[in-house]
Amino acid sequence: MENPLSSFVTLILVCFSLYYLLISYKKRKHTNLPPGPPSIPIFTNIIWLCKSFSEIQAILRTFKSKYGPIVTVPIGHRKVIFISSHDLAHKALIQSGSIFADRPPVPESTKLFSSNQHNISSAGYGPLWRLLRRNLTAQILHPSRVKSYSPARKWVLEILKQGVSNSRLEAVKVMDHFQYAMFCLLVLMCFGERVDEKTIREIEKVQRDSLLNLRRFNILNFLPRLGKILFRKRWIQLYELRRNQESVLVPLVRYRRDKLEEMIGDDVIVGYVDSLLSLTLPEEGDRKLTEGEIVTLCSEFLNAGTDTTSTALQWIMANLVKHPEIQSKLFEEIKVVGSDTDDEIKEEDLHKLTYLKAVVLEGLRRHPPGHFVLPHAVAEDTQLDGYDVPKNAVVNFMVAEIGWDPKVWEDPMEFKPERFLGEGENFDVTGSREVKMMPFGVGRRICPGLTLAMLHLEYFVANLVKDFEWTAVTGDDIDLSEKQEFTMVMKNPLHAHITPRIK
Repeated sequence: MENPLSSFVTLILVCFSLYYLLISYKKRKHTNLPPGPPSIPIFTNIIWLCKSFSEIQAILRTFKSKYGPIVTVPIGHRKVIFISSHDLAHKALIQSGSIFADRPPVPESTKLFSSNQHNISSAGYGPLWRLLRRNLTAQILHPSRVKSYSPARKWVLEILKQGVSNSRLEAVKVMDHFQYAMFCLLVLMCFGERVDEKTIREIEKVQRDSLLNLRRFNILNFLPRLGKILFRKRWIQLYELRRNQESVLVPLVRYRRDKLEEMIGDDVIVGYVDSLLSLTLPEEGDRKLTEGEIVTLCSEFLNAGTDTTSTALQWIMANLVKHPEIQSKLFEEIKVVGSDTDDEIKEEDLHKLTYLKAVVLEGLRRHPPGHFVLPHAVAEDTQLDGYDVPKNAVVNFMVAEIGWDPKVWEDPMEFKPERFLGEGENFDVTGSREVKMMPFGVGRRICPGLTLAMLHLEYFVANLVKDFEWTAVTGDDIDLSEKQEFTMVMKNPLHAHITPRIK
């Protein structure tokens, strides 16, 4: 008797095959796609879908030498074009910015956490995206508002300094302190006031749980309707993650909503959530954002400002420990600008610290927190480097490879802040003139928090070096190996001796 399970599996494979034949037929007119490895329909797509970004990056490096700087790879139910060339990145994202500025439809598992693409990072290139981004840049990221949070940064600096100096351990695991300090700061900026440590820890937990677990649910995105039947338990787990996130953030949203009227006219710091509570969506009948959409946007704000910044901060401090001569040179510059009697290097003095900026830029070049940007979608049929790039194609850019290009950077894998001194002092990290590195992306989808991120990195690095000498644990050569989490983190987190400097 025929096995019913075998028949069911055969039926599924037949359906998959017919589906891909149909897709292939529709795309047949684009015969000059960028080159790529041979693939077996369905099977190759699933295999690529299940790989991590670090695995994909390693394979793409080998493809680059074989196929060139623009490669097509089948991932999931579509082909993805990867670009590893700085000049092609400039042509696509700057010279043809509007064509490459869209976003592809997000996977089913991601729709839940993006409120069906109602956030800045995943919204399509259109009115909704413009409204959400303009609200962020004109409100919480406006220079005057950023300046108003100077006392908050000083408060968080004290938390960070106490954390690293009060540790009873012989060597301090610094990443835990970096992440908590950044969460304190971004939660305050998001909700407009300080919250207790218990609440911050709860926010930190639900945010990290959602970030680190979403990758496990990639298989749910392959023919999602069928997946909801086959992987029912995983979908239940996914919904539970979202409910946990909302259970922590919704009470804070409601609290701010209740306070909004009494805050008007008062001399208070207004948080990001307040602008979201008063925002309306003209393209959707002038409706206000739902609580779920506000949670999504607050979550996006917290993730963008905490995980990436704390990751970059750890990489920079790890290199200062590994290269004490660089740390000494930076400290000498800081001593000239800051007095021993000052509690901190003030934000208004950061522009005087050219070597500090060079250290931060070199950290972002050598260790970008994200080795890829978020996927771009193409708005119309176009060409790039002589190849067809069809409408709705998904395109991604290999950020790390662009920043490590030996044709652009001498000894690219070495940590040399001096690259950004002299002629390099006017380096354009936005890539408008030329793309040499793109840790924040470039073009119309560049990270809107670029200026805030640079301020935070420069401020905290300057003050951590001013007040403490950072040295390696005996026998520890500082392992710079990488591991993919939400960002590209240190495989072996930094442990360092942190000694208060004698004043």
